[in-house]
Amino acid sequence: MDTSTELILIRITGLDRPGLTASMTEILSQYDVTILDIGQADIHSTLSLGILFKSPKKDSGNIMKELLFKASDLGINIRFYPITVEEYEDWVSRQGKDRYILTLLGRKLSAKQISAVTHILAEQGLNIDAIKRLTGRQPLDEEKSNVRACIEFSVRGTPRDREEMQKGLMQLSSELGMDFSFQRDNMYRRMRRLICFDMDSTLIQTECIDELAERAGVGEQVRAITESAMRGEIDFQESFAQRVALLKGLDESVMKEIAETLPITEGVERLMFVLKRYGYKIAILSGGFTYFGEYLQKKFGIDYVYANELEIIDGKLTGRYLGDVVDGKRKAELLRLIAQVEKVDIAQTIAVGDGANDLPMLSLAGLGIAFHAKPKVVANAKQSINTIGLDGVLYFLGFKDSYLEERGKL
Repeated sequence: MDTSTELILIRITGLDRPGLTASMTEILSQYDVTILDIGQADIHSTLSLGILFKSPKKDSGNIMKELLFKASDLGINIRFYPITVEEYEDWVSRQGKDRYILTLLGRKLSAKQISAVTHILAEQGLNIDAIKRLTGRQPLDEEKSNVRACIEFSVRGTPRDREEMQKGLMQLSSELGMDFSFQRDNMYRRMRRLICFDMDSTLIQTECIDELAERAGVGEQVRAITESAMRGEIDFQESFAQRVALLKGLDESVMKEIAETLPITEGVERLMFVLKRYGYKIAILSGGFTYFGEYLQKKFGIDYVYANELEIIDGKLTGRYLGDVVDGKRKAELLRLIAQVEKVDIAQTIAVGDGANDLPMLSLAGLGIAFHAKPKVVANAKQSINTIGLDGVLYFLGFKDSYLEERGKL
């Protein structure tokens, strides 16, 4: 660097107000100053502003004097730090390091939770570059409904042991009652385009086959088979055939009654509204039944539905199904197929589900999220949501409440 120039970092703190940044940069604009870096944050109307600049040595004294006088007039604090060429070059060299986004999510976030997570980041040699809150301002009344808290950390570096870090975060998630997502910060994360959902116990808070079984008087038998299949204890196709056979003779009208009273999962309406508004393609890939998937498709404007077709003759279920079973393997195949049709890179896809038969598509998708899932699924998923509703997916995609509220009643 030219010896006639020098590098100076200024840090400004104080009560934020309109025009403050403009006042400080106006002084710099009167000299031959190059801005090398600038960052600003506002917490509860308290400003923290940093500016790193290069200026001719002959002007540095006047610049600092004028900035100091202006800071006094504005009632803010300002500090000056000379930066060496070596320090600056070291800072520049770090920009090639990997970047990740760690998202923490819960009904509320405590100092204990944040401390535990940031300790894991430190142990892995990761540096936190920025922290921002994605959820709205927290009410003091914690009993209010639908309260949630989400913080996003932008971190830099390469984890010393990615698998060990994942295990540590998963353990904290279970012990401290929070959810997390750890994603590489690349263009694919910022350009997700296709999202595929399981239906039963994900978009809706029930298993449709269990509802049908109750009406057929075989609820207990079917539930036992369902739970065993979702835990991965028996083959899904085998369990599916066993359960469908037990529905033989049930009247077709029962399906309409169940569809009209499906318990929609918390956050689904908000999630679907946002996804459609921002151009996402949405699919249901379900081991359940087409009838109920198509009902949700009409309700929420879903683009694709792939599920299982029950055979009906003379208005009665025959105990058989038509076509191939949509099992875990088929879900992954469909995810890949839809991505190809929509000309979407697989890294731009998202999959959300709760059961063992969802694991193949969760593993294949660019972002796989276990939602209120069975223990085996949570243990094998890289991201999970257990503390809030399905709209928690939006925070893993980087959406911010304030941004959404500016564009609709969300």
